[in-house]
Amino acid sequence: MLAAIGVMAMACNPTAAPAPSPEPLAADQTLSFPIAQDVADFDPAQVSTPADVDILRNVFSGLYRFDQGLREVPDLAAGPPDISADGLTYTFHLRAGAQFSNGDAITADDFVYSWNRAAARQGDFAGLFDVIAGYQAVAGGKTGQMSGLARIDATTFTATLVKRAGYFGTEVGLWPFWVVDQKVIASAGENSWSTKPDTLIGSGAFRMTARAPGQSMDFEPVSGWYGGKTGSLTHVHVTVTADTAAQVAQYESGVFSLVGYGRQALPPEAATRYTTDARLKSQLALVPLGTTFWAGFNLKSGPFAGIEEGRAGRHAFSTAVDRKALVDAVCNAKTSCQAETGGVVSKGLTGYLGDAQDPNVRFDAAAAKAEYKAWDPSGAKVKGLSYTFDTNAFNKAVCTNLQQQWQKNLGVNVGCVEMDRKTFFDQRNGACAYPMFRQSWSADYDHPQDWFDYLFVSGASSSGSCYSNPNLDRVVATADASRDAAAVTGYKTAGFMLVNDSIFAGLLYGVQQYLVHPYVRGAGGSALYDNYWTEVRILQH
Repeated sequence: MLAAIGVMAMACNPTAAPAPSPEPLAADQTLSFPIAQDVADFDPAQVSTPADVDILRNVFSGLYRFDQGLREVPDLAAGPPDISADGLTYTFHLRAGAQFSNGDAITADDFVYSWNRAAARQGDFAGLFDVIAGYQAVAGGKTGQMSGLARIDATTFTATLVKRAGYFGTEVGLWPFWVVDQKVIASAGENSWSTKPDTLIGSGAFRMTARAPGQSMDFEPVSGWYGGKTGSLTHVHVTVTADTAAQVAQYESGVFSLVGYGRQALPPEAATRYTTDARLKSQLALVPLGTTFWAGFNLKSGPFAGIEEGRAGRHAFSTAVDRKALVDAVCNAKTSCQAETGGVVSKGLTGYLGDAQDPNVRFDAAAAKAEYKAWDPSGAKVKGLSYTFDTNAFNKAVCTNLQQQWQKNLGVNVGCVEMDRKTFFDQRNGACAYPMFRQSWSADYDHPQDWFDYLFVSGASSSGSCYSNPNLDRVVATADASRDAAAVTGYKTAGFMLVNDSIFAGLLYGVQQYLVHPYVRGAGGSALYDNYWTEVRILQH
């Protein structure tokens, strides 16, 4: 019946436009792009930077992957997991016939091995496994097997959690959860298998064919890949080039297909030229980058302490900042960052409150000064106040601009204090040592739990503010245990609580830049990832 209706609809619409002809492809389907730093580690258990993830997600895979809209879709999993009534046990079913790039079959044993191995290796993101029962024993070196992992049969395994964690479904799509070939690791060696192209065996659509450490690497599609068609590309060449001006020059000479993959940023001169030259502007694509920058306040001691007591001061210092002026000063012709308007969770990610939903960023110099004077009429509270940051050119430029604005709009002299990175983090996160400070967060994954549990719940490891609010803790705990829409609603409630109490002064959201030749199609990215290489094709030119 449905088929007949479809035929009738077509017959009744004789003027429908024909489908467009496919654009002719170039004979050479080579994608070439630069990265500023070589991949630090090709072992998924040790990967720690977004730039490395963007390359290696084409070589390795896991149960699930994230599409261009950051939607999680099955990859090696046959579908969504079965979840027990108590929310603690996840049963994963693998798709049939999946293989590693060398032809080895992928089984449930490989996943149990890979997850236990990643937990034991204790890379920077091993803590993502901490919700699985038995992780602490593995992390402490007491055993190599998490008690919460169990093989059921060749295509089925279970993960039992220590608590309800709705975010676990997102975490299993991340790189520490990618599957590795235990046979290859056993034969090639635990510490050497990932260092050579012939033993860097993954399950992604591409495999490495050559590598010159510190210089370049090459990849080609995997024949017979379980995911089906690997796309149009026949070769991917990555060049390590630290000089960003040289990257752009080689792009313009046709050496590189694009600039931007691997989280590259444009030099200021190029950003200005590509935003102002009408002939070049179409080659520049800008997308949200999952990073937020804000001014943090010490809620435990100093002038801004106390959720209620320091609220007016925090609000005044926030609304005294003209974000447009800040963007003009530090955002590389508006190509590297944009004004924060929708809360702490970055634009483009789940949990973003929406455009213009943070009233604390609405600039009003007169109102800000009046509020500040009512809160601190003698200036005693902020005498000797400083803004502390870890030294780099961007952070220094931000502080210089904020310093000028606070002097002009509030009449308050704020000192800029630079610290080396290690001291800054140790003192900020460990001791809440600074009354006002540089804070930022780059999302590890598209789930608000990654923001609230690490930054804003009581005792959060990366807080810097010693903020503690039992009401927010309860909202976040309920959201953490929930899934889907209920979880998002809870996190947004927590986000508005932060806004309403002026806990932070939002400043900027990050922006990712891509320079792409007109004949390169399908390149680009989302707030977290570059598009897969399978989506890229090179047209005749």
